[in-house]
Amino acid sequence: MSLVEQPRVRLGTFPTPLQPAPRLSAEAGVEIWLKRDDLTGLGLGGNKVRGLEYLLADAERHGCDCLVTGGGSQSNWAMLAALAARMRGMDTVLVCYGDPVPPSGNMVLAELAGAEIRFTGDPDRESVNRGVDEVAAELRANGRKAYPLGRGGATAVGALGYVAASMELAVQLRDLGLSPTELWLATGSCGTQAGLRAGAQWLRLPYQVVGVTVSRPVSECAERIDRLADEVAELILAPVADSCPVVVGGHMGPAYGRRSEEGDEAARLVARTEGVFLDPVFAAKAMAGLLAAARTGTVTGPVVFLVTGGAPTLFSAG
Repeated sequence: MSLVEQPRVRLGTFPTPLQPAPRLSAEAGVEIWLKRDDLTGLGLGGNKVRGLEYLLADAERHGCDCLVTGGGSQSNWAMLAALAARMRGMDTVLVCYGDPVPPSGNMVLAELAGAEIRFTGDPDRESVNRGVDEVAAELRANGRKAYPLGRGGATAVGALGYVAASMELAVQLRDLGLSPTELWLATGSCGTQAGLRAGAQWLRLPYQVVGVTVSRPVSECAERIDRLADEVAELILAPVADSCPVVVGGHMGPAYGRRSEEGDEAARLVARTEGVFLDPVFAAKAMAGLLAAARTGTVTGPVVFLVTGGAPTLFSAG
């Protein structure tokens, strides 16, 4: 089935802008363009909107009436999933790892959207996936049709959103006469990079997709991206990439979900040069990775940087 034949519901406002960042570029010594997926239109925006268009279409195709997913208490994914599901008339249960915390940032918004929030009591992030399975089984036992999704919505269906984004970006690059060498982004659950990888391979785009890991070891990211990209390529009958995914480590900071000094510095620079806010635990760390590479001369440019959103985390502790 081709990409245009894949079931999809419209949630976002596309295309998102691709804009030059001249003052940031001067500071970095490399030409940088910002792909503004913080402006996808649903809620306060963010990259997860693209995947949700395909995931919720799949849920509706299967007749589901309830979405079950989760993450951390400040998960951008979980909040946007809850908001999108409620827009489509589906109830939502979010499973968060750890113990209950005072609502702030994304949790406040998820509650506003009407999500039921449960905590696993276990600090291990993997407890979310176990909790999602348990809640889905409970709902089914009560006659509901649950649609369970793991953290980040990182499935082949979800990755279709960034295959579509690759088509959007290809048109923008053509219209600008721009041929970037690389596209940089934060890599967490790996679905976004997998979709971009599959899309770039399918469309024979000129850039290499470079992810800065903010969540997992480099080797684990590479394996997940490779597997998901292969799966999404099979969905759209596209060529399968035979090169190793590019994942940059060393910029996670003290831990997943925690700010880093270099990330905060990068976020300040982008805010003060381009008026764009980067969230502290994903995009800010990825920008820190890009700036570090620029300082060492390993990036020649022009470079596209994917601004993945996450504005609510700017108003939470940590």
